[in-house]
Amino acid sequence: MIMKRRFFIFILAAFQTASMLFAQQDWSKARQEIHDNIRLSASNLLAYQDPTKEDVLTPTPKGYEPFYMSHYGRHGSRWLCGDGEYQDALNPLRKAKALGKLTATGEQMLADMEKFYLCAIQRAGDLTTVGERQHHRIGKRMTENFPTIFNSKNSEVDARSTVVKRCIMSMMAECEELTAFNPKLKIHNDVGDCFQYYLAPSMPSEVKKAINKRGNVVNEYRKKFIHPERFISSIFNDDVYVRDSVEQERLMRYIFNVASNMQSHDNGIDMYHYFTEEECYDIWRTHNIEWYTGYGACPLSDKRAPLRVSGLLKNFIETADTIVGSKTFHGATLRFGHEVYVLPMATLMELGDAGKEISDMDRLDYSWANYRIFPMASNIQLIFYRPKKGKDGDVLVKALLNEREVALPGNPVTGPYYKWADLKAYYLKKMSVL
Repeated sequence: MIMKRRFFIFILAAFQTASMLFAQQDWSKARQEIHDNIRLSASNLLAYQDPTKEDVLTPTPKGYEPFYMSHYGRHGSRWLCGDGEYQDALNPLRKAKALGKLTATGEQMLADMEKFYLCAIQRAGDLTTVGERQHHRIGKRMTENFPTIFNSKNSEVDARSTVVKRCIMSMMAECEELTAFNPKLKIHNDVGDCFQYYLAPSMPSEVKKAINKRGNVVNEYRKKFIHPERFISSIFNDDVYVRDSVEQERLMRYIFNVASNMQSHDNGIDMYHYFTEEECYDIWRTHNIEWYTGYGACPLSDKRAPLRVSGLLKNFIETADTIVGSKTFHGATLRFGHEVYVLPMATLMELGDAGKEISDMDRLDYSWANYRIFPMASNIQLIFYRPKKGKDGDVLVKALLNEREVALPGNPVTGPYYKWADLKAYYLKKMSVL
């Protein structure tokens, strides 16, 4: 009976693979990107993807110079945030091994996780060495892309972080790189509860209640998209035991969570091979829906959700107001926090496709992909430009999301450059209406 069932599962997997290849001509962009790089399926656990040679920045408009950067960035790659995230994956396999219910594949999977877990004890949420390097590279590219911001005679940087250790360490790593570029750079680092209201704002209770309702939508799509049978069959050798003792879909997601986080470490362990490409993609699709309905511009949930970061956007505006009128200032305002603020901030600011309103969750992956917005070390940079000395003109601004140029709302003056006065007015009006 067991052999027949396994044969059926094998045939089903083969049929699904054939169907996938047949339908490849209708793949979404996200489907192709994850096919090319399976790590993208990690959603918010994706390690930062450095810009490539194709991500060329548009030259500065003639007669202008960049003089100010306003920034919000997520901490770099981290360990999983709680010990329970490891135990949820480990304990069912430990129990099954003790009872002789694991296949050779299951035992190897458990061995991989046990080996790694020895290093994870008391490290919940900490920045990894991979995360530290991410911020060093980002800081270095800031100086390479916008040297006039950081190397002028009186350049100043004001950097602030949430009170979470991994954010503080990310801030220090990035600022170290800025100092290496210009040892005379004036840098002020600050951390305190007094900054939490805009760096890591709490969600209004009425919005939280509305967003919590999305759980029903997410659960329905988990049932629709995630098919754990092949994966579970590969690691357990007793179908009756699986039926009676294993929460299949949940365990599959827990293990995938650990597998996805491996890219944030230098341990040489890769657990993606335990999953098929289709399984990785289907889990990602449910995560994509979960993040979009909770923090994006989803019409199915509360549209006010992105307003949780209105204080952050107002801080961008108010800080810029103290600077853009100066003819001599050069420098940056750096802010460090978390992905649960990067995503609604990108949504509220309508950076590229981040602010799209999409109702069809079955095809969300054709229009919106979470990994493009908030990988580890994700960042939003607004770069301000003013006319060079002796010239007149409006202050212009362009936006970078993860160091790649993205469109802003309204009409650009040229290329990705917009009038700051127009953009500021648009955001203030939007926040007053929503």
